[in-house]
Amino acid sequence: YATCEMKPSSKIDADKPQVTGQVLFKQYYSYGRLEAIFYLEGFPLDNNQSGRAIHIHELGDLSNGCDSTGGHYNPFSVNHPRHPGDFGNFFPKEGKIRKYKPNLLATMFGPYSIMGRAVVIHEQEDDMGKGNNKASLENGNAGKRLACCVIGICNKTLWEEKLSEVTDKKKR
Repeated sequence: YATCEMKPSSKIDADKPQVTGQVLFKQYYSYGRLEAIFYLEGFPLDNNQSGRAIHIHELGDLSNGCDSTGGHYNPFSVNHPRHPGDFGNFFPKEGKIRKYKPNLLATMFGPYSIMGRAVVIHEQEDDMGKGNNKASLENGNAGKRLACCVIGICNKTLWEEKLSEVTDKKKR
């Protein structure tokens, strides 16, 4: 189990969304699939927003806000959006993202572990590599870094608590 405590980047303008919350990860064994819970808030309250790209970046270095997290975590040198940490676009509802995603390509184990790396929320939607330019194939033209966090080990109670909140909402 791992958690990432999301904080707004120290380098963004005050009028940008101040995103907080958590991204949680679970993976039972080294060849198992990684699962994630996205539990975030601080987005504008209107529901007509474009999506927000969320990616894993290579460094867990927040010394210069989210700008020091390096580029996308891309250990296999492939074009975006096939990096292990390309999670796609998330669409906030009522200022929040509450999402469970199973079967992710990233791993918490071995030489390609995401532990100690950063999760970054971008200002814009990910064009999924279809933008016909170099930046599209590197980062999906996702724009500025709104918020970020470093992935660290946690216990399973946090996962279980958030998972029930995220999945219970779907039943209502």
